[in-house]
Amino acid sequence: MGLDVLRWALATCDGGQRVVVASVVTTSGSVPGKAGARLALSSGPTWKGTVGGAGLEERVKAAMLERLDAPGRPMGAVLTYGLHRGAKGYEVVALDSLCGGRVTVSIDVLHPTPHVLLMGGGHCAVAFAHLAQQLGWRTSVQDSREAYAGMEQHPAAVERHVSSVEAFLQREDAHTLRRFTDILLLGHDHAEDRARLHGLLERFVAAKEVPGEGGTPRVGCIGSRAKWTSFRDGCLESGLPETVVEAVVCPIGLNIGAETPEEIAVAVAAAIMASQAGLSPGEPTWRDAL
Repeated sequence: MGLDVLRWALATCDGGQRVVVASVVTTSGSVPGKAGARLALSSGPTWKGTVGGAGLEERVKAAMLERLDAPGRPMGAVLTYGLHRGAKGYEVVALDSLCGGRVTVSIDVLHPTPHVLLMGGGHCAVAFAHLAQQLGWRTSVQDSREAYAGMEQHPAAVERHVSSVEAFLQREDAHTLRRFTDILLLGHDHAEDRARLHGLLERFVAAKEVPGEGGTPRVGCIGSRAKWTSFRDGCLESGLPETVVEAVVCPIGLNIGAETPEEIAVAVAAAIMASQAGLSPGEPTWRDAL
């Protein structure tokens, strides 16, 4: 049951969005949804399927939305609902219902595999793409130079865009860019990276979105703090909101003393992993408590 819901959930997750799936595991007594019924929910919110409707579904949706909007990598849960206002028992959520049955629902969170758009396909991009492939991540590349965005340099790329910055962005908006979890500005030319940054942020502002929030891709820029100061000032002078500009990460990567393209790739991948997990670099993990 619910294969269409699972297909929708997987396709949406492949598109770069977090998806929460609720499945009816067991039931007893009179209930609106039978075992195997499924509901999937993603940002918007948009959803497909049902776990039975009525008050039960609204409570399940509320639990799903909490996990959809939570920072980091929220975990799933198993919840049992008693379909009567007087329902009692261990970990039973009572509902204002007259059905009288009981429903156990499993809530699972599907996190998208990183899909990183490399805007600039040079040495750092090639090193990152190799590492990403080992991690099971996906990469795409955009570069105005054919030699740096072709099959030879980026054989595993999902998308290869040999085009000017303007031509690439003309085909994109905030919605289409959501297929990427991260966008890295790795250009060989400061003017190109500046154009990329302005064009991306303008599209997010038009959609009232902020990089890295609500399914909008995180945006990072390689370079020095001096470069970022110049980029930041230019963005603010052009009228872009400070909240949107400050959401951009520059310089990218954890501070591990990286110098070579391969070391930079490790630092950037580690930073993405930390962002996916909702961690700040240097925060203790559960292993530190052992």
